[in-house]
Amino acid sequence: MARKSASSTSKEIVAVASTRDIGGAAQAILDFVSKIPGSKEPTSKRPGDEAKRIANAAASKAGLTAGSLALPPGPLGWLTVLPELVMIWKIQAQMVSDIASTFGKEATLGREQMLYCLFRHTAAQAFRDVVVRMGDRLVFRRAGMAALERVAKNIGVNVSRRAVSKGLSRWLPVVGALGVGAYAYYDTAQVAKTAIELFSGGIDVETVDVTPADATVATVRASATRVAKKAAATKKAVKKAVKKAVKKTVRKSTAVARKATRKKPPA
Repeated sequence: MARKSASSTSKEIVAVASTRDIGGAAQAILDFVSKIPGSKEPTSKRPGDEAKRIANAAASKAGLTAGSLALPPGPLGWLTVLPELVMIWKIQAQMVSDIASTFGKEATLGREQMLYCLFRHTAAQAFRDVVVRMGDRLVFRRAGMAALERVAKNIGVNVSRRAVSKGLSRWLPVVGALGVGAYAYYDTAQVAKTAIELFSGGIDVETVDVTPADATVATVRASATRVAKKAAATKKAVKKAVKKAVKKTVRKSTAVARKATRKKPPA
């Protein structure tokens, strides 16, 4: 099948404007996934084979790019850590877009799906409130700002750790470069695996925003408090009613006893 004559227009997603300081790495991640790259890949009759070809090419490119940037030794090498991360993300993001297009799922590729593909293998727990598996389908809840910030912060911790380890490897020029290149190859292969699993199956997107975890907890606590108050009020009302009924019964029994005593004939 012939390829598209021109690259599809990149998807521009409204950037997430954070209302608090979530960290440089987290904000960089949110900014990055706010633009989905277009793809020249057509929908394939054999998307699985095409996706593997795309994945192998991207993994090789990522490994070569990372290894080359890791060659400068010592302090000079530290300066290439962030450029390397961004370049690898760009290679991986384009790969994800191409795989989605190959499966004919380009329209379903949004910010949440890109985040999931790029970082699910390194921070799976970060997506527990955003992605839910139902049978053979994945349901993506369209995340609000608070949910995206929480996901990005969790991912940012892992990214920061990786950046430090990459910086340390710069002190071993040749061996370090080989290790960095091999890891970039492996990392890109994992991203490809996630993307293939995602786009080869069913994808649903909910239109409601994700309720942040802390807000959910607060809601549950407030609900529990209301229930407890209602139960206490009910208990108090029942206790009052029982007490009233007992008093009434006692008064009635006393009145009957007195009446019976008055009517009793003398011996």
